[in-house]
Amino acid sequence: MNPLSYDFMQRALIASVIVGLLAPLIGVFLVQRRLALLGDGMGHVALTGVGLSFLLGTAAVPTALIVAIAGAVAVELIRTRSKTVGDVALALVFYGGIAGGVLLASLAPGTSSTALNQYLFGSLATVATNDVVVLALVSLATFALLAVFGRELFVVSLDPELAAVQGISVRFISLLLSVLAAVTVVVGMRTVGLLLVAAIMIVPIAAAQQLTKSFVATAGVGVFVGVASAVVGLLGSFYLDLPPGPAIVLVALTIFVLAVASTLLHKK
Repeated sequence: MNPLSYDFMQRALIASVIVGLLAPLIGVFLVQRRLALLGDGMGHVALTGVGLSFLLGTAAVPTALIVAIAGAVAVELIRTRSKTVGDVALALVFYGGIAGGVLLASLAPGTSSTALNQYLFGSLATVATNDVVVLALVSLATFALLAVFGRELFVVSLDPELAAVQGISVRFISLLLSVLAAVTVVVGMRTVGLLLVAAIMIVPIAAAQQLTKSFVATAGVGVFVGVASAVVGLLGSFYLDLPPGPAIVLVALTIFVLAVASTLLHKK
């Protein structure tokens, strides 16, 4: 049985490769800035957008994208306040996001828990052609922003004070990183799911850190691990009849464990 003979698998594979490419590229900056949980929080916020799309009858991806970007702006504004208050406020935003998403979805007529689960954990059959087009366009815009602001993102992630001395607007770059994280979450929600897409941002980078020493090498290996995890996990979910999100994340975690084991063996 050839999975690529099915149209829905072709669309899912394209979406998975996009996620595998994009998520680690954003994740490497999040890890460097010790913001690994930001992607997870953005997934909670994006869920409100999904619930809102159910209630209004609009397309899920654009609606979730708008809500997630608005949430990213709100989160960054909160983070610029005092750290103690900011941490609590961020938690409230993230918890409110997932609660709001579930509530809005429950208020939408004809919405089942299965429909919501497709966005929480990913689904092979829900990736439509329009979704792939939107994801591709959004991803191209994200890659363009990375190409333009890559150096600034790196410097701010490495040392915000040094970045400020060099004349880089730390606040703007921090906001840009939060927005890019939010966009990546929405890009990955169809195949990986909102509750798990943050793992594809972080786990491939964590695995790459076991094998590399430079920032660029970590990003490159992380992208390779991300794409490999997405493709293998997607095909595994097809053959084993599993949700794609958990399958993709488990493949990435397996690679991480192997990378750690390899590092430990070389130290002996």
